[in-house]
Amino acid sequence: MLPTKIVTKVLQRYWRLSRGLTFGAQAALIDPQGRILLIRHTYRKGWHFPGGGVERGETVEEALEREMEEEAGVALTGVPELFGIYSNANVFPNDHVALFVAREWRQTRIPEPNHEIAEQRLFAPDQLPEDISPGTGRRLEEILSGKPRSRFW
Repeated sequence: MLPTKIVTKVLQRYWRLSRGLTFGAQAALIDPQGRILLIRHTYRKGWHFPGGGVERGETVEEALEREMEEEAGVALTGVPELFGIYSNANVFPNDHVALFVAREWRQTRIPEPNHEIAEQRLFAPDQLPEDISPGTGRRLEEILSGKPRSRFW
């Protein structure tokens, strides 16, 4: 079996050639105690919001629901708020991320670690992990502290 990092690089190159634009959906899942659910991937460093790519024929909302279930075992029980759309050109030249804030959700299961997700955890806003991804950290400052929103991830 090929290492995940090699497969990821091959897929990224394929997506660059086959798609003019890549679009992802992520969510800041905030529980009633104000904690944020973050995940750690197997193929990149740091803690991130759960989420992933919008597939052909899928709406961004459908992608969000699917990714929350796949990556975090989460069912959205209310309508998430679209917080912003960000350019994520450091990943792909034409990559964009729709970030939602979801405060109404329930975790129906805790997925076992797999080839994509190493772990997940709830963090209090004042106890975020030191190795949180820079983009995730900036988005949390915007959401929780009212810091001005950027156009870039």
